[in-house]
Amino acid sequence: MAEQHRVPADEHRRLTVAVLERLGTPPVAARAQADMLLEGDLRGHASHGLRRLDVLVGRVRAGLIAPAADPVLTWRTPSVLVVEGRRGFGPPTAHRAVDALLDRVVETGVAVAAIRDAGHLGMLAPYVERMAERGVLGLATTTSEALVHPWGAAPAMLGTNPLAAAIPTGDNGSGPIVLDMATGQVSRGKVLDHAARGVALPEGAVVDAEGRPTTDAAAALNGAISPFGGPKGYALSLVLEALVATLTGTALGRDVRGTLDTTDPCTKGDVLIALDPVAFGAGDRAPLQAFLTELRGLPPAPGHAGVTVPGDRAQATRRRNLDEGVPVDPGTWQRAREIAGEVGIPPAAVP
Repeated sequence: MAEQHRVPADEHRRLTVAVLERLGTPPVAARAQADMLLEGDLRGHASHGLRRLDVLVGRVRAGLIAPAADPVLTWRTPSVLVVEGRRGFGPPTAHRAVDALLDRVVETGVAVAAIRDAGHLGMLAPYVERMAERGVLGLATTTSEALVHPWGAAPAMLGTNPLAAAIPTGDNGSGPIVLDMATGQVSRGKVLDHAARGVALPEGAVVDAEGRPTTDAAAALNGAISPFGGPKGYALSLVLEALVATLTGTALGRDVRGTLDTTDPCTKGDVLIALDPVAFGAGDRAPLQAFLTELRGLPPAPGHAGVTVPGDRAQATRRRNLDEGVPVDPGTWQRAREIAGEVGIPPAAVP
């Protein structure tokens, strides 16, 4: 297994921005997309990091992503926003939606965005974290290709369908509570990452083509990801898929495509929700702060280092990687440099 290459965050971002701008992406949109790839690697999720650049470039070249697309935002009711991505990159489209929700939620208390025809959003945590920074509770969910088998059967029928939430605590030292979890045991990107590096997956995470549990990531590429928590994870995944598809008018099951390939239009949907606690008459965060302090201060159980709150570990990993350099698989970094050359960036300008 190759050692991870450490890259300064600015070089990671600069390479991606340069590639995307060469493909006709406006600077603001290029930065938004590059930052999401950077966040994936910074937080230890290579499946959502620079590894995705190759597919993004391939989709632009195939005409499946319109790099200069300007999304259309329409308020259908005072609190319901419909976003037509017009085949644009996911992160700049979603950030436009977050901007609109934050402006509106102070008036309505609740604001919801339903996004369709936009590319892969990347990690969901940064979007809901933006809401929490403004004192707003944020929720986000999205669908993906059918990668997860339903409980009781072998074929992949559901997406990994992540759910993210951020709850402001009023504690600037620790930040908000942040959940960002897939309803599959692992992401497809993690399976691809482990297969490329020859690293075994955890037991119970995937099955092979015959539905037999395996730790072989290469075998899992022809099989399916298992739902986390067995039937409970399957049920949650199904509910989220139905919710997103219903609100966005997008595809379900095997008809969801376009975040992992360079051949199909993107047919998934995204839902973002902002909730202003002030509108509910519940702005006092002191009880929550005290509760989190109590949780973190509990004596560790045998074999454990102690209690953390969702978001603690990701932020600690992010801070460490900002200091030490962003971990990137050497093959991924080399491929990114090759892509830079393919789109006409002079070698001297490549980090």
